[in-house]
Amino acid sequence: MNSVIKGASYVLVHTPDMVLYNGTTQTTEKIVNPESEYLKEVPNHLRSYEEAVSYWPNQTYIGNVHPDELTGVEFPWYDKKKEDAGRYGKFGEIMPEEEFLFLVQACDMFEVVKLEKGFVSEYKEAFAKNPIISEDIVEKITEGAELSEIEEFVNNDHAEGLYFQNKLVGCVKPAHDIDVNLSSHVMHENLMSKASSVLALLYAVRNAGIEKSDVEYVIDCAEEACGDMNQRGGGNFAKAAAEVAGLVSASGSDVRGFCAAPVHAVIEAAALVKSGAYKTVVVTAGGCTAKLGMNGKDHIKKGLPILEDCLGGFAVVISENDGVSAEIDLNLLGRHSVGTGSAPQAVIGSLVTESLDRVGMKITDIDKFAPELQNPDITKPAGAGDVPLANYKMIGALAVKRGELDRKALADFTASHGLTGWAPTQGHIPSGVPYIGFASEDIKEGRINNAMIIGKGSLFLGRMTNLFDGVSFVMHGNTAAQESAADAGVSEDEVKKMIANAMKDFAASLLAE
Repeated sequence: MNSVIKGASYVLVHTPDMVLYNGTTQTTEKIVNPESEYLKEVPNHLRSYEEAVSYWPNQTYIGNVHPDELTGVEFPWYDKKKEDAGRYGKFGEIMPEEEFLFLVQACDMFEVVKLEKGFVSEYKEAFAKNPIISEDIVEKITEGAELSEIEEFVNNDHAEGLYFQNKLVGCVKPAHDIDVNLSSHVMHENLMSKASSVLALLYAVRNAGIEKSDVEYVIDCAEEACGDMNQRGGGNFAKAAAEVAGLVSASGSDVRGFCAAPVHAVIEAAALVKSGAYKTVVVTAGGCTAKLGMNGKDHIKKGLPILEDCLGGFAVVISENDGVSAEIDLNLLGRHSVGTGSAPQAVIGSLVTESLDRVGMKITDIDKFAPELQNPDITKPAGAGDVPLANYKMIGALAVKRGELDRKALADFTASHGLTGWAPTQGHIPSGVPYIGFASEDIKEGRINNAMIIGKGSLFLGRMTNLFDGVSFVMHGNTAAQESAADAGVSEDEVKKMIANAMKDFAASLLAE
């Protein structure tokens, strides 16, 4: 039987100070043009926590707004406030920056994270009150260091500062004197990814209705890499995050594939479960500080707030078939192979139609497609257009070319089979997976029959190949009852044949006597 999606979680962390101090666009500008007007303007364009919470796409990401409802909100969204918006959603939460720093310290196993005493005293209690944060995590928080000690680390020991409301409240120290792979910058980046992954894992376990001890394997598919000078990206984020989240029965490993990695990881998890290797596997990913404020220059030029001010995280729980949950169909996998090429039509064909052709399905037989779900509020002002819509137009055009869709119905296809984008531009986060949680519910409740999740990856960014990458899978309603009935029918027929043959043999033996 196919593996099923038992639950999913989606979390955001509002990190405006990290936009300024850790986002690559801003940190690069400080090196190239430290007196630039852009850097002076950034603080004036940072959103408050309340503004980030009431932002429609953020409310959609954590599950308080269905994508269909978001589609009905007048675009653009940055100037529209979602009334009665809440911090906590069906899938996760939007955690404020000051509380997140405590989770970061709880994820620090080598005492490189220092928080200032006054900051700890003022905000630790709020962190401890979060219902998803367990006591064992809270116990990892130290009393804090003197501000003078933290300033010494930042000024003279190459430590990376931690800021809240533009004030120094802590730091991340280097984990090695000369190893650049363990520098404070890399440690900061990796700890933020790990901590947001931990938050996603905690919610995923809750949402799936399972015990932490039920998780046997974790796969991390974020875009960071941890290691030292002898193995720069050896890993393992998965097991490191599982440790803090209290998944005591879990082992784990990392999957890396740029933006396509989450879909690769989900397919791997589904295969592991279906094979019987593990009963429950969780795919997880934390956020990427480098991408905070990535399109900030274009946003500020157009008078917009910095919309890339949140780290994203997600986790998907995949388990043995329970007879109810949506299945991942491993017979319907699309893949961009080495020989596919980079032409848009070839890419879409490899990801969408090749798998459908194998089982005699048409493009229009898929109710919803979830490719790159980037938020157009972010991408359109940056000149990248509406990314999901561009994908749907290509898929629809391919359906027209194949004779599966009338050309006049192309506009309706993008609306009925597509989704508006709502995910933060955290690289790997938008690539199909934000819809898995909604799709699972929509399938269970009969609103749709199936959905295709598509991940794409720009492998050329690593300068190891010029190749593009992509992979897809189809999730659909549970077929366990049908399979059981079919199996039962086959078994009964076989038994009848065996009885009939036995009777013939017995009769023949009597005649022989």
